[in-house]
Amino acid sequence: MDAGRKKRMKGRKTGIKLRRGWEKNVRAMYEREMETQAPYWMEKQEGEARLKGSAEDFLLSLGIWLAVTALSWFFYLLGLSDATFVAMYLLGVVAVSIKTAHRVYSLAASVAGVISVNFFFIEPRFTLFTYDREDLVTFLVMLTVALITGSLAARLKDHVRDSALAAFRARILFETGQLLMKAGTKKRIVKAAAEQAVKMLNRDVAVFLAEDGQLGKAELFAAESGRPADGNSAVWCPDPETAARTFLWGRAGDFFQDLGSGTGDTYAAIRNQSTVYGVMAVRTRERTLDAFESSILLSLLGECALALENEKNAREKEEAAVAAENERLRSNLLRSISHDLRTPLTSISGNASNLLGNSGKFDEKTKLRLYADIYEDSVWLIKTVENLLAVTRIEQGKVDIHMNAELVEEVAEEALRHVSRQAGEHTVHVEYGEDFLLARMDARLIVQVLVNLLDNAIKYTPKGSHIRIRAERAGSQVRICVADDGPGIPDEEKGHVFDMFYTGGDQGGDGRRSTGLGLYLCRAIIEAHGGEITLSDNAPHGAVFTFTLPREEVVLHE
Repeated sequence: MDAGRKKRMKGRKTGIKLRRGWEKNVRAMYEREMETQAPYWMEKQEGEARLKGSAEDFLLSLGIWLAVTALSWFFYLLGLSDATFVAMYLLGVVAVSIKTAHRVYSLAASVAGVISVNFFFIEPRFTLFTYDREDLVTFLVMLTVALITGSLAARLKDHVRDSALAAFRARILFETGQLLMKAGTKKRIVKAAAEQAVKMLNRDVAVFLAEDGQLGKAELFAAESGRPADGNSAVWCPDPETAARTFLWGRAGDFFQDLGSGTGDTYAAIRNQSTVYGVMAVRTRERTLDAFESSILLSLLGECALALENEKNAREKEEAAVAAENERLRSNLLRSISHDLRTPLTSISGNASNLLGNSGKFDEKTKLRLYADIYEDSVWLIKTVENLLAVTRIEQGKVDIHMNAELVEEVAEEALRHVSRQAGEHTVHVEYGEDFLLARMDARLIVQVLVNLLDNAIKYTPKGSHIRIRAERAGSQVRICVADDGPGIPDEEKGHVFDMFYTGGDQGGDGRRSTGLGLYLCRAIIEAHGGEITLSDNAPHGAVFTFTLPREEVVLHE
């Protein structure tokens, strides 16, 4: 590879490194700018102050002119050509265009540059005359180039400012989108949008929310940094009539002015294509919205309407899911009741009909068996109805729990007196960890829990099985277990036994009919007492239902 090519390659690599370093520096400067950037209204006020405070720009322009003149005079002493002076004053025009706030200073710098070159460096010096007509053409070209250069520099500066405003607008809208997404409810969404509008515009904002097709009362959000311009601190009262007119006729992107009362405040609808969610009013009586403020306000309203639409859709979806679940539960309940109540009712009516029509033909033993069947079916119906009523009260939150210190032994004995007559076909053991074991409970509800657990153990175990009730102290709680040595419950069903209407996969005939409410009711009652109910396996086979209750200390009075 020749030396020239190596030199070009080296220069290209150096240029790439310099460009990457410049891009990195520009990116870092931009990030610092975004982190520390003031709200738009502050930038606007500072810009207006700069326009009014033109003395600073005038002195800055004068300083640049003096510096260029001094450098040009130095170059003149070195004997450089007139082109050097022209280039120096063009550089001064660019500097003035970049550093000052208005284009009038770049125009003045262009004229001053032409005059200065003619006055200081063209013969006859220190006059505005010239001997060479070519100098006139040079001055005209210089003035044209200076004006074009100044205009391009000012336009570039405006472009940079517009880009910064666009980036600032994008950042604010991104922040607003995140806030609205996290808000959740309608009021929080509107509050977040209004607070962002106040932050951006430094103006009072009011929001009229729509409910059932009507606008509600205005909710005010005051500017935290005080009033603009005239400093008026009176309480702002937006006009409800203008808000109502905006609600009825306002389209997306439209602004309504409160001209009736002469205030000139601005109103805009919070809406999408089909739904109006409310109206936002902005206090603009002191100073009107400029183009950028109007643009960002419309974007905020669009984001707010989108968030409100998403919240509405999510709420409707949730309500539809709840309605579907309620319908499913109702269908399950009706199906379960219609199927499970029909069998005992048919048995009761059939046995009663036989007794009424053929009583004289039956011996005493047959009559007793029919009486027993009628009684057992009636008891099952009564317990089923009691469970249904209890579940209904729990679902509606109408369960009244009266907590008292009760002796566990007495509650267990009461439950044994209410279990099925088939309990006589099983062996039931009762064990207590200590003689006087007290627990805080509603005795009536805990008796119902024990009756349901005992009936399940009797129903799902063969005759001659052993059922054991054990109560013992477990720290600050009382633990009560109901265990059997039947076939047990399959692992795939253990996670569902406490669900409403769950009856398992093995429905082996009328002797095992169930509405699937008993264990669900047990769990609801125990959780209402602040306890917990669990299912585990019994060794070597069978099932154990365990629940806990708050323990009560025994107080002896001597």
